[in-house]
Amino acid sequence: MIRSRAVLFLFILYLILRPFKVQAAQEYTMPPHLIQSVSEQDIYEGMLALDMLVSPVLEEADLPQVRENIKNCVVRIDMGNAYGSGIIWKLTPDKVVIATNRHVLDYWRDLDGYVYFPQGYYVDACILGVSGRQDVGFLAIDNSQFTYQELESLRNVSTDVLAYEKLAQGAEMLCAGSGPQEGEMLFYEGTVEDTGRYIADLDAYMLYGHGYARTGMSGGGIFDGYGNLIGMITGGTLRNEIAGVPLNDIVEAYEEIAEYG
Repeated sequence: MIRSRAVLFLFILYLILRPFKVQAAQEYTMPPHLIQSVSEQDIYEGMLALDMLVSPVLEEADLPQVRENIKNCVVRIDMGNAYGSGIIWKLTPDKVVIATNRHVLDYWRDLDGYVYFPQGYYVDACILGVSGRQDVGFLAIDNSQFTYQELESLRNVSTDVLAYEKLAQGAEMLCAGSGPQEGEMLFYEGTVEDTGRYIADLDAYMLYGHGYARTGMSGGGIFDGYGNLIGMITGGTLRNEIAGVPLNDIVEAYEEIAEYG
């Protein structure tokens, strides 16, 4: 991380100095000072621009390493007497966007709801929007509740639609969500059975697989063996069946809310 920040610092410094050099050559003014201050905000926004805050994706499948890579992508959504899970969908210069199930947000109240991050951060949030078609909704968190160093510790999920479309029956997957105790994260391994199975109880075509998810993991992430997000945990059965909102539907829901919300 220190080396990455050093490279980023030099990159930002180059962008700062470059316009002055051109101006000096054209107008024959005095050269600028060589020392330019770079703030933590500059570094954070530079890391965003360079996609340095996206959860890593592996070249070879390795579920234990995926678990390590995505552990900071999953949050707990606490609503007083109920809780669910969420995933860090997008980091922007001014907000953190959390994706979760619409049915989780049915219990959300701004007055007593909060989001808990694995690093120990408790923050307020508000509903950014919910989908009218998929069981998906989004919370928005104002970045002013974090320091920039805290923001740099966050990771949003990798959302590669092509990786989802290449999923084959029997592919490894990892379900990640919140446990009963605050700060407890649960990870369960499983396998993909179907990327578009109609589930009558949910009245939707879902990512379907064999694995395990317990109460409170709704809204958590389903990842492939490389660390790509492939779905959102929505339901499970006692026969170790998992149903999740497919990645394509989450992307579609966010694009609709971002455009019209």
